[in-house]
Amino acid sequence: MRNINKANQINEEIRDREVRVIDSDGEQLGIMPIEEALQLSIDKKLDLVNIAPQAKPPVCKIMDYGKYRYDLQKKEKDARKKQKIVELKEIRLSTFIEEHDLMVKANNASKFLRDGDKVKVSLRFRGRERDHVDVGKKVMDRFAEAISEVGSVERVPLLEGRSLIMIVAPKNNK
Repeated sequence: MRNINKANQINEEIRDREVRVIDSDGEQLGIMPIEEALQLSIDKKLDLVNIAPQAKPPVCKIMDYGKYRYDLQKKEKDARKKQKIVELKEIRLSTFIEEHDLMVKANNASKFLRDGDKVKVSLRFRGRERDHVDVGKKVMDRFAEAISEVGSVERVPLLEGRSLIMIVAPKNNK
């Protein structure tokens, strides 16, 4: 037996005595006993579907239920296709990074940002480097400036434990 979902009761599953009926063309036929509504749907070789069970009286529409379900599934599939899942890519820097190495990492981050992904830039302090957080912030600022054309800083560099972490989001140039 089919799982009876209150929102999608069809034909004999509808237990209300009276229902408001809408024709397959969208025309309202008014309030009538359930038997009469079922007979109308049988005459048209369609299903009687309860589309608003919470209404008083419940609203039922005469339609092809199989086609209705197919269309709903198709809409959901299209919606899933169109959505872009934003990933969080990570770039790791060091406190005393050379300029060329910083530019290589900035180019990689730019690629990620052009693809629509966010970039987490982390800089880990080792040993006595923790005493020079200001040097790490300067490195982060240079990195942010290098990718400023394609990305904007979403979260400013913050010290979390032994790491300085910044999040960069892609700019919307559409």
